[in-house]
Amino acid sequence: MTGRAWKLGDNISTDEITPGRYMSLRSNLSELAKHTLEDARKEFSSSVRTGDFVVAGNNFGMGSSREHAPLVFKMCGVAAVLAQSFARIFYRNAINIGLPAIICDTTKIDEGDKLELHLSENVLENLTKGTTIRFPAMSKTMETILTEGGLIAYVEKYGDLAFS
Repeated sequence: MTGRAWKLGDNISTDEITPGRYMSLRSNLSELAKHTLEDARKEFSSSVRTGDFVVAGNNFGMGSSREHAPLVFKMCGVAAVLAQSFARIFYRNAINIGLPAIICDTTKIDEGDKLELHLSENVLENLTKGTTIRFPAMSKTMETILTEGGLIAYVEKYGDLAFS
């Protein structure tokens, strides 16, 4: 996965990702996606390109448990979300819909840096700076959920007994 970095700060809430005033669009996800990060980065939904990365600090996805928050990123073409830490519910929602949520050191990534993610190797390369960031491996189950494209596809392939 190769793309540009969209740099955000700490404590980005699900309300900043999918503003509450647009929740009436939750059954029209393509319209909802047009408002992704509208208050934090007005240009995001019109300028993000397939393969780009959302890069943030600590506590990304805090707030309400809007399962639409990671989904709109995926619909916008975001390859992965990289953060120092995630709110637990956002993290699991992202994995469950097949959007990689990578916990790593994002302090040396700047806006617009070209990044390449090697998920199976637990390596993120900053091609702009010529640096490498290693990150902890996910559990095999979580890695397989991502590989299969999300939890629904995983359960369809392996059945729900795979969790017992």
